[in-house]
Amino acid sequence: MIEHVTDRLRFLGAFLAHPRQVGAVLPTSRAAVRDMLDMADVPAADLVVELGAGTGAQTQEILARLRPGARLITLEIDPRLAKLLDERFDDPRVQVVCDSAENLGAHLGDARADVVVSALPYTSLEPGLRRRILDVLPGAVAPGGTTVVIQYSPLLLPELRKRFTSVRWRVTPWNVPPAFLFACRQD
Repeated sequence: MIEHVTDRLRFLGAFLAHPRQVGAVLPTSRAAVRDMLDMADVPAADLVVELGAGTGAQTQEILARLRPGARLITLEIDPRLAKLLDERFDDPRVQVVCDSAENLGAHLGDARADVVVSALPYTSLEPGLRRRILDVLPGAVAPGGTTVVIQYSPLLLPELRKRFTSVRWRVTPWNVPPAFLFACRQD
């Protein structure tokens, strides 16, 4: 319980310091994270990439679903939150990277993710940065892989449809505010 409250305060602090970068006042609810991850096959993945890890709400659930021997590369741009993630998740499957998601390709090398999980606040990002990050996503996913995205409005849907051949979406009311979940594939 104390960790939960502390995480909310850390997240709020990160939001107050960089509101456009964080994009939300509170971390994503567990129910919304579960709904989002249900849209991809995390248990079968060899490599999962997480963008915008924050305090680890998604990270924790990804690890719970990730099989032994698989890898999770999690990117968080805020150095304090990246340090927290590195300390919190002492798991050989996890690699915490403190960098912008637009540089994802540099951290993947020749590898491609089976699942990309993104909790980035796309609609509050500067348009050029948003475009650069979205442009990286299709090339970061292996054939047959899925990119799942959580947002607080449907405004990103046209941008995702430009980059992916298939975009499924739904709303989860179990988050404050209700969250829009997108599952994107190249078929």
